[in-house]
Amino acid sequence: MTFRGYLSKMRGGGESPPRVGFREIGWSMLGSFAGIGGCCYLSAAYFEPRDLTLIIASFGASAVLIYGAVKSPLAQPRNLVGGHLISAIIGVACYHFLGGQWFSAALAVSMAIAVMLLTGTLHPPGGATALLAVVGSAQIHKLGFLYVPVPVGLGVTLLLAFALVINNLSRGRKYPEYWF
Repeated sequence: MTFRGYLSKMRGGGESPPRVGFREIGWSMLGSFAGIGGCCYLSAAYFEPRDLTLIIASFGASAVLIYGAVKSPLAQPRNLVGGHLISAIIGVACYHFLGGQWFSAALAVSMAIAVMLLTGTLHPPGGATALLAVVGSAQIHKLGFLYVPVPVGLGVTLLLAFALVINNLSRGRKYPEYWF
């Protein structure tokens, strides 16, 4: 392949995806508001007074998928839950064994991607979950492997519960497409 041929691959060439209607936008907004709002409320009311958190930034990206791209394979429960949990375990292990160095962060994300691909649980926000376990605050590091069940496990369970309820209220939506 020539260099010119290599660069030509970056032009794209496919059509832009179709725009969604206002109803779909409304349902996506309602779902993400309920899911993220529920997690934020519980975090502020119950977890933060105990020096814990129920919110991590990667949940925002998960909300985009499970409320805004409900048919995407990356948004299905297997990917949502499995991707986050696998990534959290890998991220905490990398921090635990290698510390908070740059190579530990890079290894956590790359290993999370590899294991998610191997297990069929690819969920892009999982990469951020692994990264946060390494580069996060002292509060996150203090959690150690507790980071996996809380905030990650409980948080994604709440997001999934809201997604199941809100996404199925609309006649035009069906969630999930599949569980496993």
